[in-house]
Amino acid sequence: MTTTQPIGVAVIGAGMAGRAHLAGYRAASTMYDAGLPGIRLVAVADIHEPFARDAARRYGYQRAETDWRAIAEAPDIDAVSVVVANPLHREIVEGLLAAGKHVLCEKPLAPTVADAEAMVRAAERSGRVAATGFTLRRSPAINAVRRQVTEGPLGRVQHFNGHYWCDYGHNSDAPMSWRYRGGPGSGALSDIGSHLVDVGEYFCGPVRGVRGAVLSIQVPDRPVPLGAAVGHSAAVEVSTERRRVGNEDIATFTATFASGAVGTFSVSRIARGLANALGFEVFSEGGAATFDMSRPAEFTLADSAPPADSDGYRRVVVGPQHAYIAAGLPMDFPGVGHGQNDFFAWQARAFLEQIAGLDRLPHCPTLADGLHNLRVLDAIVSSATADGKAVTVQ
Repeated sequence: MTTTQPIGVAVIGAGMAGRAHLAGYRAASTMYDAGLPGIRLVAVADIHEPFARDAARRYGYQRAETDWRAIAEAPDIDAVSVVVANPLHREIVEGLLAAGKHVLCEKPLAPTVADAEAMVRAAERSGRVAATGFTLRRSPAINAVRRQVTEGPLGRVQHFNGHYWCDYGHNSDAPMSWRYRGGPGSGALSDIGSHLVDVGEYFCGPVRGVRGAVLSIQVPDRPVPLGAAVGHSAAVEVSTERRRVGNEDIATFTATFASGAVGTFSVSRIARGLANALGFEVFSEGGAATFDMSRPAEFTLADSAPPADSDGYRRVVVGPQHAYIAAGLPMDFPGVGHGQNDFFAWQARAFLEQIAGLDRLPHCPTLADGLHNLRVLDAIVSSATADGKAVTVQ
């Protein structure tokens, strides 16, 4: 479907990630070449009305809603980001697609593989753009390393070693929320491990199997909140009542890829002092590279280019010669830098260009990609519940 008409956008979910989507759509019209139809910032929906109203005011959207169905029924909305608790994704995404909306759904796509399969079928019936929000694929540095693998001297990856360590769950007195409910695999593995698995496959291709998985709950219970909190905020007051945590704080596992590469993965939401520490090393036939999210505008590279007496890792600062930077930032100058919020703007731009029928930025991952990601996570859970046995990804 190609359109030259203005695209009306909305976001369902006004929490931390929802606001990143809201800001991303607001910035999308300011970057890259002309040709994208106009963008109308129409609505924000959140069941907690103060969140919706505040987000609409902050990011310049026309109205706030408290029910996602108002978004589905609105004739002035064409494209919607779904950024709510994972168990709600299926009903909302299917409803939006049935109403003719284009959909960008945050990862993980759904609580179960069966739910995700139903969502993929709904997307196929709809004929609309239906995408999954793996925003790390928009990182200029990650793409620069990938290019060294696919087109440069590094070549085929032999070993991917990745971690995603956060500390939002470290405080045992932080309030209970939907993030801590659910069974094995719905905790740190689902929340941040889904991103790490996608990054690993971005370099190595599809995971063939996993083994040695461990899922561990280290904080057994949490206090019940007395109000609503945005994102991982612990600012809300809590009661003296505590409820059991149902999912993992830590996940570790190894993986084999169809390419022959091997992966080692570590995920934690209780890594004190590391708020958002994603990092990885790729060891390839022709060299190696590293990336650390705390320094998002650079990576290190080791290959055969330097002479022996100065061989080793060298730091590469991302600039306009790398993906997304030129015309993708207000000041697209070498060394100016960027951050993870910019990934959401570049993702929003790619999603809108796809809706408009343009073919300039890499397309967003599909719901089918989100389904495959869930199948990998499902295999990890199966391995963990069977004392680490090898499990093939279906």
